[in-house]
Parts: sequence; structure tokens; C-alpha cells
Amino acid sequence: MATSFTTANAQSKKENDQINAAVETLRKAIVEADKTVLEKITTNKLSYGHSGGKIEDQTQFISSLTSGKSDFVTMDLSEQTTAISGKTAIVRHTLTATTNDGGKPGNVKIYVLLVWAKVKGDWKLVGRQATKIPEKY
Repeated sequence: MATSFTTANAQSKKENDQINAAVETLRKAIVEADKTVLEKITTNKLSYGHSGGKIEDQTQFISSLTSGKSDFVTMDLSEQTTAISGKTAIVRHTLTATTNDGGKPGNVKIYVLLVWAKVKGDWKLVGRQATKIPEKY
């Protein structure tokens, strides 16, 4: 996985390490469709937006992955930036993946925005929005 991180000077290295570890935990849990980890790292108020406009809550997001309806075979994150303000973190990156949604192979390359909240000392995913990468003019 090729991931690069940029941060603002006001953020501590410890905070950045924690949020980047949470992003990596999420990435692995999505690829592995690990229900236990996905439930632990997301909030029950999750709003998960897909690049095609579909919005899922926590239950729908996890169910899509664990059922194979949404299946990430590989997932690489690049061009990652992190901004932390108090107990909220905004992470942006480019997601490149191979998929096998419902048994149909595919490839995806999208921009992703993640919103994290620190809850009882742990970073939890509150929101995610993906968008297609616009064509260059």
C-alpha cells in the first residue's frame, strides 16, 4: 500500500499516528469484510456515501460488505491528507481498488473524504463521501 500523509503543524505526531492507524484499520476491515472490526471502528450514526450517490447507514454499510454485495479484493490509498481539530478529523485520499461486487469483477479509482470523531479515546468513522475523479479539462 502506497500512502503518503501531510499534516498541519498544529497537529501532534501522536494524533496523526492514531488517525492514520484508524484509516488503515478501516481499509483492512473493508477488504476482509470483518464485521466485528467494522462495527467497532464506525459509529451507529455513520453516513456512508458512495461515488454513485447511494447513502448507507452503519448497518447497511456492514451488511453490503459481509454479504459480498460490495466486495473489495484489493484497496490502495494514496495522496492522503489529514486535518485534526479537537475531537474531529478530516481525511482525504485517492482510493484505487479491484472489486468483485456480487461476483462481478471491476476496478475503481475515486476520491474519498472521511470524517472521524474521537469517542472515549478512540477514533470512530462518522461520515464518508466518495466522488468520481473529474476528467481533466
